[in-house]
Amino acid sequence: MKESVYKSYGELPLFLNAKLVAQVLGISPSSGYELLHQQDFPTLKIGNRIVVPKEEFIQWVKRNTEGGDG
Repeated sequence: MKESVYKSYGELPLFLNAKLVAQVLGISPSSGYELLHQQDFPTLKIGNRIVVPKEEFIQWVKRNTEGGDG
């Protein structure tokens, strides 16, 4: 597993693209792209771009973390 280059959620921009999601989660860019296309992943489509609002991403991580509130 790759190590994330981000050490806190505060360092993230307001919107994340597939590459940034992959970097944060420490996964491959292709896995980040696949994640953005999963039905339960919180995305926002703007034209041809797909982005993830930072706050929605944080909530998704919390819901999908073992032992989380989700």
